Amino acid sequence: MSGLQTLDIIVILVYLVGIIIYGISKSKRSSSEDYFLGGRTMTWPIVGIALFSANISSSTLVGLASDGFQTNVNVYNYEWYAVVILIFFSIFFLPFYLKSGVYTMPEFMQRRYDKRSRYYFSLITIVGNVLVDTAAGLYVGSIVLKLLFPDVDSTYIIIGLAVAAAAYTIPGGLNSVIQTEVIQAVLLIIGSCLLTYFAFDELGGGWSGMMSKLDAALASGDVNFGDRAAEGKFIPSNSGEVFSLVRPNNDEFMPWWGLLTGVPLLGFYFWANNQFMVQRVLGAKDLNHGRWGALFAGLLKLPVIFIMVVPGVLALLLFSTLDISGLNYPLADGGMCENLVDCPNLTYPVLLFQLLPTGILGLVVAGLLAAMMSSVSATFNSASTLITMDFVKQLRPEMTSKQLVRAGQIATLILVVLASAWVPFIERVSDSLWGYLQLVIAFTSPPVVSAFILGLFWKRANANGAFMSLLVGGAAAVFMILSASYDISPYINEFHFLAKANLLFVISILTHVVVSLSTGQPDAQKVAEYTYKKEMFAEETEELKGLPWYKNYRYLAIILLVVTSIIVGYFW
Repeated sequence: MSGLQTLDIIVILVYLVGIIIYGISKSKRSSSEDYFLGGRTMTWPIVGIALFSANISSSTLVGLASDGFQTNVNVYNYEWYAVVILIFFSIFFLPFYLKSGVYTMPEFMQRRYDKRSRYYFSLITIVGNVLVDTAAGLYVGSIVLKLLFPDVDSTYIIIGLAVAAAAYTIPGGLNSVIQTEVIQAVLLIIGSCLLTYFAFDELGGGWSGMMSKLDAALASGDVNFGDRAAEGKFIPSNSGEVFSLVRPNNDEFMPWWGLLTGVPLLGFYFWANNQFMVQRVLGAKDLNHGRWGALFAGLLKLPVIFIMVVPGVLALLLFSTLDISGLNYPLADGGMCENLVDCPNLTYPVLLFQLLPTGILGLVVAGLLAAMMSSVSATFNSASTLITMDFVKQLRPEMTSKQLVRAGQIATLILVVLASAWVPFIERVSDSLWGYLQLVIAFTSPPVVSAFILGLFWKRANANGAFMSLLVGGAAAVFMILSASYDISPYINEFHFLAKANLLFVISILTHVVVSLSTGQPDAQKVAEYTYKKEMFAEETEELKGLPWYKNYRYLAIILLVVTSIIVGYFW
């Protein structure tokens, strides 16, 4: 596999140093609102691109290509479903979030319920940020740099990446994070388009050529599916099945029922309740800009299948038998990777180094590493916001705005250490990076989603019901994790991870309902301020009458749904 030339190295160094300097120059930290929410001045293009960039990070790029290589093209269901969820979020949740003026999602939980739910949710979110977003971003960076510098210990690589990401997050806050994310998003899209172009050029024949060669490879048995056949799992027999978004019940990645239940559940948490994502919308200058930005992010998600998933399928045709033993890349079991079938998480880096010409390779690798830094810095900022506003400020309310900013900076340093320490465990949990990300969210999100949905749409939901549902749902999740690790309950272990997520959601909902009905009425003021009413829709209709159609988010949402239906229908 070809390495970097001198020009590539120069491009990478110049870009990384430049992005750190740019991030620091865009810092806003005169107050806690400036530091944690960018002064709430973000316009819709910035909000939308920042949402997209935070989601389509380096870990997502690597994860999508990896699953495309394993013919799990139905991973795209997570992408297009974001459109539906963001529309729902814009209609119902965002007005409450912005009106309340909260800094964090756990803070909103307190507004609707009480402090117990706030602290629990905040702690879970911080743990999730470290285990999912931050650690996964560092893991991707370590993969790429390990390929470039095989003689350097992975520990030093991870620490170096974490320090680089913290370099502008600690002094700059959210505004620095978002401003650098916009640049990262543009570069990631350009790089993904270039990679797709060169991959098709290498294969020859365009889209129809790819489908024909994929059919031939599947018919001849040249595609290695590992242990799927022995385990009775679904194996696609032709290109149409590879690109079908709806899979049969025995599909190990996403059976058809998971598309209807599990995907929206995990997606709802990620886009509507997750501090890491929602913080960008909380920084919007007003409700309209927040809504337009959310819809713009949904629009940007639609081409992902063509420029981020398809390259993985092309790698299956081009490089599945490529000898990569010379990389000396270690496997979790102590062995070494010999080809991509052994370590599919290397799919995206292999595509880069095999296909891109000198100069462009350096720029795209720089973009990938910078995107990793951007993603990690974003999670550092959101997690430090949670620690500062949900714990430090509550324990020491007398602290000044400047002191809170300093507390957030110290929290970021602590998170750097914790996330770096967790990175080596990722491959031990799952051989698919995307599978790891979804697995963690599947166990942490259902109790939270049930509390938010019942809190917004059910007036009888009270604080006791919310807190007990979070505790019971969390305990059930811990039991499932321990059961999988120590084979405590073989019956539960046989469940698909999306089925486990659905079960956790049902348990949380039932607990919340039973406890709420068994205890006192919720606080009337909280219900009045933080529960959705039909009258709100009518009032909003009157407000929107004065806007032209292209500024009315309802019309924009309908157009976006039509475009989404066309694309999804093609691959259905």
